[in-house]
Amino acid sequence: MSTRKRKAPDSLDQACMLCRQVEADPDICGHKLERDGIHAHEFCLFFANKLGQQQVEELGLKGFLPEDIKRTVTCAAQKPCFVCGESGATITCWETSCDRSFHLPCAVDGACVTQFFFQYRSFCWEHGPRQIVETSPEANTTCLFCLDRVGEGRSYGTMVCPVCRHAWFHRHCIQGQAVRDGITCFRCPLCRDRDAFLSEMLSMGIRIPFRLPSRDSQADEELSARHSRCDAGRCLCPIGREQAEEEGPWELLLCSSCGAEGTHRRCSSLRSSQATWECDGCAGLGTASSASSRLVGPSAASQAPSSTSGSPPPQGSSCPTPPGPTRVRDHPRLRRRAQSRSRHPKRRRKS
Repeated sequence: MSTRKRKAPDSLDQACMLCRQVEADPDICGHKLERDGIHAHEFCLFFANKLGQQQVEELGLKGFLPEDIKRTVTCAAQKPCFVCGESGATITCWETSCDRSFHLPCAVDGACVTQFFFQYRSFCWEHGPRQIVETSPEANTTCLFCLDRVGEGRSYGTMVCPVCRHAWFHRHCIQGQAVRDGITCFRCPLCRDRDAFLSEMLSMGIRIPFRLPSRDSQADEELSARHSRCDAGRCLCPIGREQAEEEGPWELLLCSSCGAEGTHRRCSSLRSSQATWECDGCAGLGTASSASSRLVGPSAASQAPSSTSGSPPPQGSSCPTPPGPTRVRDHPRLRRRAQSRSRHPKRRRKS
């Protein structure tokens, strides 16, 4: 028998009638409801086979009538869970040709995908959806939340943002973040994309509560807001530094390392084919691209005063000609003028 299924004898009457567990992960199963001696987890009810919900949620347990719940439990009494092996599995794979059944708390251990929207569909490990992003984590890639390694390849427990393809995280880590953020604030922790990221996570079985964020979540959202200002030393945009377009000369690129500084393409002379950019603070002054050097104005070399007392290097030396009068005296225009004078010397006046 699985250790997860063992219950104390004095708590059998408080176990969920559908999954037969007293305690389960609330991020997956939701809160445990009780009425008229019937105990059931919220989402064990939604995913149970052929268990209908009434339009009035005040009836029974959130609209699920007690007689319907008991009938579902009776029908599932002989169905074994393919994960833990115990009977009473009320959830069956959505694939019509598959008869695998399982308990909702066993879904993670069995690599099952449960979609928490619309029809509340469930899939076993063989027929569940998979991310189609053609990328794999590099060596020593860590989860953005727990900072532990995510492994060498994609798996059920390892996920990636479909937009930036650089944000890697564990399934249970992103599930906990989704419950804290809610539908309003949930987005990629790295690139801050919302729409595509939200759709992908829902399809992959992440439960995202349809509620307003808590006060702490709103504060986190303000702190993690995307930078939206051009920080070039001279902004050329006629509307102002706050103007940002999706493409073209006024597209705003953020620093690919810190994300805390931005620039318009035209303000930093970035070509349309250049997809990334780094500020001088991250790339190092003098090592960043020419585009980022505009953020700090003229370089230190151009502001250094020219030496006026430089002397020509000795013969055989590889040192370049120092700045100052020597360089001016060796100007090509002056050299051509001197050659012209040597070819045509002035004639002396006859006395």
